[in-house]
Amino acid sequence: MQYKANTPDEYIDAIPEERRAVMSSLRKVIKANIPKGFSEEINYGMIGYVVPHSLYPGGYHCDPKLPLPFMNIASQKNFIAVYHSGIYADKDLMDWFVGEYPKHVKTKLDMGKSCIRFKKIDQIPLELIGELASKMTTQEWINIYEANRKK
Repeated sequence: MQYKANTPDEYIDAIPEERRAVMSSLRKVIKANIPKGFSEEINYGMIGYVVPHSLYPGGYHCDPKLPLPFMNIASQKNFIAVYHSGIYADKDLMDWFVGEYPKHVKTKLDMGKSCIRFKKIDQIPLELIGELASKMTTQEWINIYEANRKK
């Protein structure tokens, strides 16, 4: 679901009330852990963490006017989602996350290529998401993005 919001604060205010606290906590833990250089903004109708044009002028190849996306969080119809492009592009990071997840959550991991879905919002492993956010710098993400894009 997309919410009409121009800022992350507006996004939080627009989502259902029962999800605001957990989305605020998720946002807080990401902001506390994501390496310097990433910028928080509304990206694809979600709260996004991107490599700004000031660091990567070429932007996203699908639409160069947009900054290079890295991580997003969203309140979807039936779940809270964490989208992490690094997991999709870096097998070692994916393997690490899949291995760590059961140490933090008893339920089965519900994951797509880069989307981690949390249907039980009281079981979001905030500490693990914070650690995931910390695992890749902007330059590491740019290098992986460019290496995979050229294939």
